[in-house]
Amino acid sequence: MNTKTKRLLIAFFIGGTVSAGIMAGFDYFEGLEFRAQRFFFNFFFMGGFLGFIMNNSVKHKKTKNEKTAQ
Repeated sequence: MNTKTKRLLIAFFIGGTVSAGIMAGFDYFEGLEFRAQRFFFNFFFMGGFLGFIMNNSVKHKKTKNEKTAQ
């Protein structure tokens, strides 16, 4: 597994876990029961979104560094 894939997966898991945990915390404070389906939806949706954003950020940074090196 290359470095890019590792970074993408780390962003996916950390971002998904944190955002799903925060959303579950908001539900708890509102007095709602924990719903596993909603937790996993938030985990995969936000994790995928953050992984996608990080992937595009790394691509943009790489091309910017290549242009300045020339």
